[in-house]
Amino acid sequence: MRDSSPFIVLVRVTFYNSTSAIMRNSELIMMVLLLAVLSLCKTNSLACNEREKHALLQFKQSFTDPTNRLSSWSLTEGCCGWAGVRCDNVSGRVFELHLGNPDDSGKSTLVGKLSPALLELEHLKFLNLSLNDFRGTPIPSFLGSMSSLTYLNLWGASFSGLVPHQLGNLSSIRQLYLGGNSGLYVDNFSWISLLSSLESLDLGWIDLHRDIHWLDYVSQLSSLSELYLPHCQLNNMISSLGYVNFTHSLTVLSLPSNNFIHNMPNWLFNLSSLLVLDLSDNSLVGQIPSTISNLHNLNYLNLSVNMLIGRIPESLGQLKHLEILSIFSNFLCGPIIPYQLGNLSFLSYLDLHGNKLNGPIPSQLGNLSSLSYLYLYDNELNGTLPRNLGLLSNLVALRIGNNSIEGTISEVNFSKLSKLKSLGIYLTSVIFNVSHNWIPPFQLHHIFLMGCKLGPKFPAWLQTQRFLRTLTLHDVGIVGTVPKWFWMWASNIQTIYLGYNQISGNLSQVLINSTIFDADSNRLVGQLPHLSPNVVLFSIANNSLSGQISSFLCQKLNERSKLRILDLSNNALSGELGHCLMRWQSLTHLNLGSNNLSGEIPESIGSLFSLKAFHLHNNSFSGGIPLSLNNCTFLGLIDFAENKLTGNIPSWIGESTHLMVIRLRSNEFFGDIPQQLCRLSSLIILDLANNRLSGSIPRCLNNISAMATIPSAIDDKFSTLKFSIYLGFLRSSFGYREDIILVVKGRKSTYTNILPLVRIVDLSCNNLSGGIPIEISSLFGLQSLNLSRNHLMGRIPENIGGMKYLESLDLSNNHLSGEIPQSITNLTFLSYLDLSYNNLSGRIPSSTQLQSFNALDFIGNPELCGAPLLKNCTENEGPQGDENVEGPERSWFYIGAATGFIVGFWGVCGALLCKREWRRAYFKFLNNIKDRVYVVTALKWSWVCYHFRRYHMISMNNVGLDFDRFGMSKGLQPGRKGGKR
Repeated sequence: MRDSSPFIVLVRVTFYNSTSAIMRNSELIMMVLLLAVLSLCKTNSLACNEREKHALLQFKQSFTDPTNRLSSWSLTEGCCGWAGVRCDNVSGRVFELHLGNPDDSGKSTLVGKLSPALLELEHLKFLNLSLNDFRGTPIPSFLGSMSSLTYLNLWGASFSGLVPHQLGNLSSIRQLYLGGNSGLYVDNFSWISLLSSLESLDLGWIDLHRDIHWLDYVSQLSSLSELYLPHCQLNNMISSLGYVNFTHSLTVLSLPSNNFIHNMPNWLFNLSSLLVLDLSDNSLVGQIPSTISNLHNLNYLNLSVNMLIGRIPESLGQLKHLEILSIFSNFLCGPIIPYQLGNLSFLSYLDLHGNKLNGPIPSQLGNLSSLSYLYLYDNELNGTLPRNLGLLSNLVALRIGNNSIEGTISEVNFSKLSKLKSLGIYLTSVIFNVSHNWIPPFQLHHIFLMGCKLGPKFPAWLQTQRFLRTLTLHDVGIVGTVPKWFWMWASNIQTIYLGYNQISGNLSQVLINSTIFDADSNRLVGQLPHLSPNVVLFSIANNSLSGQISSFLCQKLNERSKLRILDLSNNALSGELGHCLMRWQSLTHLNLGSNNLSGEIPESIGSLFSLKAFHLHNNSFSGGIPLSLNNCTFLGLIDFAENKLTGNIPSWIGESTHLMVIRLRSNEFFGDIPQQLCRLSSLIILDLANNRLSGSIPRCLNNISAMATIPSAIDDKFSTLKFSIYLGFLRSSFGYREDIILVVKGRKSTYTNILPLVRIVDLSCNNLSGGIPIEISSLFGLQSLNLSRNHLMGRIPENIGGMKYLESLDLSNNHLSGEIPQSITNLTFLSYLDLSYNNLSGRIPSSTQLQSFNALDFIGNPELCGAPLLKNCTENEGPQGDENVEGPERSWFYIGAATGFIVGFWGVCGALLCKREWRRAYFKFLNNIKDRVYVVTALKWSWVCYHFRRYHMISMNNVGLDFDRFGMSKGLQPGRKGGKR
């Protein structure tokens, strides 16, 4: 057996080479042998302190251990050999406990609470309990009595409540990690200044905002090297002392995602030892100071997602050690300071996207030989793509979309990019001009090309890419048939998006294996393709596919399908749905609208328990709404418009508490509108127009709270209908958003982007009778109300002016009587009004808005008078104000007004003409007022833009691209039939 102990080797050498010396030095021999024996002894043979052993067993009793991580903790074994326990080699006393959860999935989590038995471990220096579950209990104050601790890690362990002040007694502590416990808070932070030996501090996600002097206390830690305070609700980092004490010790300062709304403080730029500075996702204002060059050791700088303005300072080019520079999503303007950034020879990551940078991309970026990631998209850059960017041999990711870049990209632009893995060029005027037999030097993983010129031929060079996972060729001008090699080559690509081209071909014999496949708005024909069980999203809307829908739904699957999104709308599919729908139980979004489908909606639809959105509009379905649909308890959108459905609207529909959109227009439903609809508190669109409904309008509509409150982009109930999947394209994700056709303001439009903000009630073209319930005026968030072409009687509710967000109001072709309420003048957003063909009388209320409508909007009311109608009102027809006052009183009014104007005008202007000092002071005052108004307006506008953009980033995985229907979240995708909103 091979001897591994260095002490045994030492014994052998001594024995064979120095026998006589050994005999003369027996004491030395015994010492060496003793050390050799000790070296062979395992740690668990150390004598375990019995008191500490029982304390640890008592500590174990306070937990549940679902995966038996602590199974070795037993009376029969010495505690020094237990899992996670470390003992001193000489004394055998426990000095380290490594009990952090090693499994990120949470399966190995210890659950319970901390036992004071830990106090028996008097020599404990290291305690790691991170990522366990302490069930929201407070951090026990007795931890402050464990004075030997130098390392304490309670990160992400589900503690809550007040952080105990007694932790300030840990005088030997060097590393303290309490972050990741969002239920914790600090009321008085002064105790932190007592930890004079502290070197690393992490309090991320702990609420620290109650103590405004947090920085003064932290700055007293002269040994502090690393400070992590993300998501701590801090409001300022301005020191009341005017200085900080850790100027020469601090190497890491991480303060992202707080609430700093001020300039970058001066003390930051005195931290000469700083290596990492992260102030991202705050509201910092002002310019980046030129003194940032004082941080000459900096290798990581992140100022992204703030409100910084001005140019990138030239001094930034003096940070010779900078490796990562991220300043995306600010309001920086001007050019990219070419020669200064070209000096950063170690720079490997440069992200300037989402600013207002203009001018051409500087050729000096081609000097950054270490650059691996370059993000310049969403700016105002112009010119052409510099050819020497093709010399960046280390470049892994390049994204330059949504700029005004133009010109031609050829093989030269990619000549040295052998490491390129991700390429994103979109919404530019760039033209790809590569030879048909071009073999790229790279092997891409992700391609995102959108809105540029790649066609008309299908790019043959794609088949050289063997490791592609994401292929996006959206609106790139490809015309013609899909090549034969494509489908076999594409079978291993995770995501394929070919939307909005003119791609043709027959899909009848094609097998789709991609997780995401979207080929909307092309010229594809034939029957629907076969789907692999791996497909999660399949969207092929707006093509010319035909054949029986049942052939597709009843296809043979080798295993259970994972399909969640199925969009076959706007094709020429025919036949009945049948009962094969139950095979697709994972479906959450099903859109079969605008086809030639017929028959009844099958009862098997009730087996789609996860269904959230269901579109059957513009087909020829008949019969009623099946009762089994009530099993789809997550249903949020029903669109059965423009069919031949009949019967009563079922009352059980009011039990579908997630419903936000009900669109049943243009069918043959009859009977009363069920009162149970009023239970749908999340309902934002109710469209029952053009049916044969009768009875009265339910008086309880004011119970629909989503319509009774003001729409807010932050309170997006519609988010439950969104679907997104992260695909690894450098922080981006693909998403599917619902769209729906609505008739608003007399025209049909398709709504997608702003759909969550729409609030509509359309009950027009029915046989409704009775009056307009006054409760309907409590729907303060409603934007469009259409009750036209019914048999409604009575007066228009007097409080209708309280619906301040109303943009469209159509009450035409009813039997309404009485005067138009004066409160209607409060509807300042009203842009569409039709009160024609009723029995209204009296004067039309006077307001600039009402008089701007066409006379046709009031026609058919014989007793109605006043502008914009040509019929004048007599004094008996409700005069308003003093419009009919005649005689000498009106003459004296005009004389007095003219006299007052002349005296006032010349009293001021005459004084300014005669007094030069007054004149100068007056115009100086006006100039100051102009400057103040400009500054306040600019700051307010920047604040609004910042918070709007910050909200959208939360739904986009911080900074990921969120594509609408596989388009950009900014509405970059063209609409379908009808105008896209």
